Amino acid sequence: MTPEDILKKYWQYDSFRPMQRDIIQSVLEGRDTLALLPTGGGKSICFQVPALCTEGVCLVISPLIALMKDQVENLKKRGIAAAAIFSGMHYRDIDRLFDNAVYGGLKFLYISPERLTTDLAKERIKRMNVNLLAIDEAHCISQWGYDFRPPYLEIAAIREFMPDTPVLALTATATPDVVTDICKKLEFRKDHQVFQQNFERKNLSYIVRHVEAKEQKLLEILKKTNGSSVVYVRNRKSTKVIAEWLQKLGFKANFYHAGLPPEERNHRQDDWISGKTSIIVATNAFGMGIDKPDVRAVVHYDLPDSLEAYFQEAGRAGRDGKRSYAVLLVNKADTHNLTQYFETSFPEMKDIRRTYDALGSYLQLAVGGGEGQSFDFDIVDFAQRYQFDLLKTYSSFKVLEQDGWLAYTEGVHQPSNFKFLVNREQLYDFQIRKRELEYVIKGLLRAVAGALTDYATFNELQVAQFLRMPVSDLERILNYLHNENIIDYRPRKDKPQMVFVRERTDNQYLSIDWNLYMFRKKRAEFRLKKSIEYVELDICRSKQLLQYFGQVDADKCGVCDVCLEKDKDDLETNDFVTFSEKIKALVKREPLSLKDIVDSFAERQRTKVIQTIGFMLDEGSLQKKGDKFTV
Repeated sequence: MTPEDILKKYWQYDSFRPMQRDIIQSVLEGRDTLALLPTGGGKSICFQVPALCTEGVCLVISPLIALMKDQVENLKKRGIAAAAIFSGMHYRDIDRLFDNAVYGGLKFLYISPERLTTDLAKERIKRMNVNLLAIDEAHCISQWGYDFRPPYLEIAAIREFMPDTPVLALTATATPDVVTDICKKLEFRKDHQVFQQNFERKNLSYIVRHVEAKEQKLLEILKKTNGSSVVYVRNRKSTKVIAEWLQKLGFKANFYHAGLPPEERNHRQDDWISGKTSIIVATNAFGMGIDKPDVRAVVHYDLPDSLEAYFQEAGRAGRDGKRSYAVLLVNKADTHNLTQYFETSFPEMKDIRRTYDALGSYLQLAVGGGEGQSFDFDIVDFAQRYQFDLLKTYSSFKVLEQDGWLAYTEGVHQPSNFKFLVNREQLYDFQIRKRELEYVIKGLLRAVAGALTDYATFNELQVAQFLRMPVSDLERILNYLHNENIIDYRPRKDKPQMVFVRERTDNQYLSIDWNLYMFRKKRAEFRLKKSIEYVELDICRSKQLLQYFGQVDADKCGVCDVCLEKDKDDLETNDFVTFSEKIKALVKREPLSLKDIVDSFAERQRTKVIQTIGFMLDEGSLQKKGDKFTV
C-alpha cells in the first residue's frame, strides 16, 4: 500500500499536511531524518504511516508515559497492534510484550528511554525486525536544550543491532544548536535530511501585558474570549485557587496538574476537549498530545523560564487557523521570582548528596542494590518526612537524573489485573478445602473473563458490587489468594516511579560531572535571560520567537502588541482613540455589519476606520459574531 492508501484506510484523510509526505518519503528511502514540526503539526503520522508501509515493527522512544498510552489506544482503535513499555510495569508484562514484538505480534512498540537501557531490552531488540526507529521529543538528547534526559544518549548504541534501519527524530522545539546536536548524538548518516516547517503562526497574536493586578486582566481576557482557553500557572496550588475563583464568577472552569489521580486528570481533560469545561487552569503537565483545534486563548499567568516551553504551550491556541491569542501577563515581581526559581533549580552538592542519601533510606534500599528497579514514589511525602524544601528536592532529583543516576517519571494509571496460577482441577480442590472462599472464586470467574489463561484487568469496586460485599473484604481475599499462589494479583498503580538507573552507591562516592553541570546551568541562565528579553524588548513578539528558533529572516507579524502599538502610532493616536470610541458607542446600541459602521463616518475617514476596526479586533476590544460586530 502507498502512504496515501495507508492514510485513507486508517485515518480517513485524503491528503497529508504540508511537509508530512516529504518526511515519510525520506524515511521510506532509508534516510535518517529529523523533522521539526510545530505543536499540532501531526508528528505521529510521520512515523506511523511509513512503519505501516513496510514489514517489521516500529520502535518508538518517548519520555511521556501518558502520551505513549494515548497513542497506543488510538492505534488499537484503528485495528493496529501496539503496546507500550515503561517504568513501574511488572517484569512478566514487559517480558510478554517484548516477545510479541520479536515474534511479529506487534506493529508498534513504544518504550520509555530509561527502559531502553536495560539488558532485557537490548537482548530482545537484537532479535526484532525493526523497520523504523522513531524518537519523539528528540530535543531531550541535547544538553544544549531545555529538557535534557540522559537515557536518550543510549539510543545511538542500539543502532548497531539494526544497521540498515532508518531513524526518524521528531521535535516541536529546537534551536539551531540543538538541531546540530541531535544529528550528532543520534549518529545520523551523511545522507540524512532535516525538515523544518516554518514556525510562523499568522493567525496567532502574541500579546504581553505589563500589569500589577493580574487577576483583573485575566478576567478581562476571559470575558472577551469566545471559545476554549488554557491558563498556565507555575505551581499546583495556584491552579486550584484560580479555577475556584473563576467558578465563583460563573465561568465553566476547572484545574489540572500532575498531582491529581490519573482518572481525575483524564476526566477533566475530556471535559475540556468536549466543551463541558471552557477554561482549564493548569501547570505545564497539561497539553501534551492534545489536538483541540478551537482554543481561542492561551494565557500564561507567570513568566516562563524558557522560550521553548512558552512557544510550545502558546502554540496550542488557534490550530483551526482562526484568530487566537497567546497572552503573557507580567508584573515587577516576575523577574525576581524567576531568578530565585533558577537559583533553586541548581542546588549545591551537599544538598544533592543529602537528598540522595535520604532517598535510599526512604525506599529502604541497601547500598549496591536497586539497579534497573523502579519504585512507587511520592515526592511530597518524601520532602515532608525529611523536612526538605520541595522545589530544592525536585531540583536535586533532576540533577541526579541528568547525570544518569536516577529517572523520575510521572504517575500513570495501571489498572488492577490478576491471573489464576492453577488449573481448573487444582482450583476445584482448593475450593473444596476452603468452602468459605468458593463464592468469591466463582464470582471472579463469572465477573472477570479470561483470567484462567491470561492476566485480566478488572475494577475491584465493580467486582465487589457484583459479589455484594465491601471492597475491603474483596481486597483482603485477593491478597490471601495471591499469598497462597492461587492467583497472581497486581493492584492498580497510580503513583509516579523512581527508577535507579545505577545501583545505589554510598553517599561519599556519589559524584556528578561538574563541568557538564555548570554548562547546563549557563544554558538555563541563557534561556532565562531570553525569556526576560522577550517581555521587555520593544520588538515584534513573533519575530523574537522565530529568530530564537533560527528563522533569522522573519518578518514582523503585524498582530502582536508591539506591532499594533506601532501601527496605531502610524494611524495617529488621536484618530485611533476618536474612531474606536465612536465604534464602541455604535455597536453597544446594537450589533452592526462592517458596512453599517463604515457608513456612519465621513467618506474621507473610512480607510482609517477600517484600519481601526482591524486593530480593535486584534486587541480584543471589538468582537465579531457572524457578520456583525459587537463589544
